[in-house]
Amino acid sequence: MNKVVIALDSFKGSLSSSEAGKAAEEGIRKIYPQCEIIQFPISDGGEGILEILMTTFKGKYIHLTASNPLMQPVKTKYGISEDGKTAFIEMAAISGLLLVPSEKRNPLITTSYGTGELIVDALDRGFRNFIIGIGGSATNDAGLGMLQALGFRFYNSAGKLLGAGGKMMKEVARIDNSTIHPALQESQFTIASDVDNLFCGPTGAAFVFCVQKGADEEMIRQLDEGMYSLAKIIEDCTGKDILHVPGAGAAGGIGGAFFAFLNANLTPGIDLLLEKLNFHTKITNADYIITGEGKADKQTLMGKVPSGILREAQKQQIPVLLIAGKVEDEIWLKKAGFKDVLSINPAGLSLEQAMNPTIARKNITQTIERFYTS
Repeated sequence: MNKVVIALDSFKGSLSSSEAGKAAEEGIRKIYPQCEIIQFPISDGGEGILEILMTTFKGKYIHLTASNPLMQPVKTKYGISEDGKTAFIEMAAISGLLLVPSEKRNPLITTSYGTGELIVDALDRGFRNFIIGIGGSATNDAGLGMLQALGFRFYNSAGKLLGAGGKMMKEVARIDNSTIHPALQESQFTIASDVDNLFCGPTGAAFVFCVQKGADEEMIRQLDEGMYSLAKIIEDCTGKDILHVPGAGAAGGIGGAFFAFLNANLTPGIDLLLEKLNFHTKITNADYIITGEGKADKQTLMGKVPSGILREAQKQQIPVLLIAGKVEDEIWLKKAGFKDVLSINPAGLSLEQAMNPTIARKNITQTIERFYTS
């Protein structure tokens, strides 16, 4: 084995991309100590994308206080590029699922308002170019909270100003943009999404992602109906039909809000990063590529890190090993082209144990070591 490329996403709630990559490298070194190993800390638009963008563009952080998904003030940050032209925002850092305790997760009330506050802060500092990663959100408010922070106002059929959370989507009857931040008209937004889901319906934001955000079946139905109703209002207001736009359902529908109201370019986060990292050139002549994430299943093939890595690897006929804390739909994953698909966790290991960072690092290292000795 002469050259191996490691491009692992974070193992959510356990290891960062860099930490997981170092654990995999340790496993390779035990078998092939002289092997050339190239590490790519990577993200699909969710947790970790800010750190990777800052490393790539040699920027600096702006620290501030903004609202978390429950509208509580928290300390957070975003990044600015070295040339002072671009602001980098990670939605998960202020509107993320991990910021809400599991017992308080409820997409009917959580809001993306804080994401809008970060945009406003950057606008006020003179930034007009934005790259925003929108994965890992705790919200399903179609970006209405973010838009409220930017000055948009939403009213029901009785003319009452609406509040916050996913529950308000079905009530929106009129959208007022007369008080929006004036700098929005001269700003450009590139949105790095971790999925390409539609806005609503069976493959939309509510049905696919809201269980992990705290929703039960009735809440999911209510949210999906609200998104369908809202999409019609948005089309009347902007002339844009977001129902059939891939990625509009990302991060609880905020992808659709960026597309319709801010003329944003929606792009898979993994594609954006692979381009910026010059990935296709650096993997040339690799014997193997190792990728992975916390859970691998059919959703892995919908714009996640491993799917982007696989696509680039197939162009150069490089085999790809996919590792994950939990593996489902293995047959589908192998049909997609992954050479090998492995769970790092032994049978019987509890979720709490599996997510312990020390155990997770050890299991990644041992999995890679076994792979290269089998």
